[in-house]
Amino acid sequence: TYDVEGQGYAVEGGFTGPDGNRISGPNVDLERFAQISLLCNDSSLTKEGEITGDPTEASILVAAEKLGYSQKQLNEKHPRVDEIPFSSERKRMTTIHDFQGQKIAFTKGAPDVILDLCAKILVDGEEKNLAEKDRKEILGKNSEFASQAFRVLGLAYRPIPDGYDHQTLEKNLVFTGLAAMIDPPRKESADAVQECRNAGIRAVMITGDHMLTAKAIAEQLGIFREGDLALTGAEIDGLDDEQMKDAVEKAAVYARVSPSHKLRIVEALQSLGNVVAMTGDGVNDAPALKKADIGVAMGVAGTDVSKEAADMVLTDDNFSSIVSAVEEGRGIYDNIRKFFAYLISGNIGEVGVVFLSSIIPGVPIALTATQILIINLVTDGLPALALGVDPFEPGAMKQKPRSRREPLHRGLSPFIVWYPLLMITVTMGLFLWVFDPVKQNVFEAQTVAFISIAFFEMYQAFASRSTRFPALKVGIFTNKWLNLAVLLSFAVVLCLLYLPLTVPFVGTTLQDLMHTTPLPASMFAGIILLSSVGFIYLEIQKWWNTRKIDIILN
Repeated sequence: TYDVEGQGYAVEGGFTGPDGNRISGPNVDLERFAQISLLCNDSSLTKEGEITGDPTEASILVAAEKLGYSQKQLNEKHPRVDEIPFSSERKRMTTIHDFQGQKIAFTKGAPDVILDLCAKILVDGEEKNLAEKDRKEILGKNSEFASQAFRVLGLAYRPIPDGYDHQTLEKNLVFTGLAAMIDPPRKESADAVQECRNAGIRAVMITGDHMLTAKAIAEQLGIFREGDLALTGAEIDGLDDEQMKDAVEKAAVYARVSPSHKLRIVEALQSLGNVVAMTGDGVNDAPALKKADIGVAMGVAGTDVSKEAADMVLTDDNFSSIVSAVEEGRGIYDNIRKFFAYLISGNIGEVGVVFLSSIIPGVPIALTATQILIINLVTDGLPALALGVDPFEPGAMKQKPRSRREPLHRGLSPFIVWYPLLMITVTMGLFLWVFDPVKQNVFEAQTVAFISIAFFEMYQAFASRSTRFPALKVGIFTNKWLNLAVLLSFAVVLCLLYLPLTVPFVGTTLQDLMHTTPLPASMFAGIILLSSVGFIYLEIQKWWNTRKIDIILN
């Protein structure tokens, strides 16, 4: 076993042998390893240390360059003349190169697959027959690496005659060795998996890697837990549709799978009523990405075909970005509900007041058209716009996923039923109490109704900061745009009542135009207090519903 020094894709470092000493002289076995790693490779390394292509291929490329070899020079000296490309079904790739008239095939892929194609093994520069004892030793080493979350490749080669064909090319290979590399899971990925679990989202791993590698990584990420099921592609092939449905409910890891298996997994999960998001980066992943409810392609490592088939593309290929997108989506949906609850509630209240005042004999309409316009544009419209950019509700990622058939108004009856009833009751009560049929103080009564509805709307704007939690718990004044909108609405109401302004080109005062009249300070204060009953009701209702919920707020 040789250890490779260094981290990442930097070419600094070297190889240390089994004795712990650094390799400095020629080594036939390592030379062949370097040739396979650099020539049977579609990735490349720039002078700036940037890689293009598959990260696994790039890792063995960098390892070979640490031995002093150059991919560019080797490709120029031994050009590629033919190839059998990698596919997830074959789990290997082969390239043929010209070595001064002699053609040599280099193959790399899944160790167990490569080993089955080998008849010989390279030991200290000499080709020997591959004995059963050697096979068991190699497979044991492969399992040892895989159980430690290493990704392992098998490397092999074979000199071939000029009259070769692709059907027999990958037979009787000479096994060269195993290349094991590890990409430790990012801490944010493990945190993201846990956040998914808290949000009622189940993450599963689907990979072409060895089962032991997949399980080891899945355990580190928190995807695979005690009692979970792990399946290979071969085991999936042995399941009928009903057995598959039972399996996907328990399985957390799928290893050694092909794109057709991915498609079958998606279909089985969907048949159970799940909303499925699937990630993929290869051309063959396109059917599964298309079939999934949300296809997610990799922006960096993904192919153009996978990006076209996907609904979403990750620009950083980071799983935690998916979780952030889920949180963003839930936050936007909550804000839509706030916006909806606020506007519908106010409109129901206004319609109810106008309707009731129109059917009571001897009573004028409680609101004029201009007053309704002011309410909709200013005291209603401005706070509604501010709620559209409200900070997201706390605990969005601690809620279980909602059904796709769930109506927008579910759970909003306190806002769109009982709050409008309170608004109508208080406003009509004040209107009828102030209106005197003898004095015909229509302006004064309409002003009272206008002020009552305006302040009901302002109070509700703060109550709508959250449809689940009390406003004090989420921070009643933490939305600066809402604060500004309510202050502006309050200023407009004061101007319409108390500003002695003659409207240009009209010749009437602002109060005559809007059918308002100044109210005594005591009456104005009393209306403000009475208009708060709806806010108090909503806050008590939300507190009662969430009194047992333990939530950590920022």
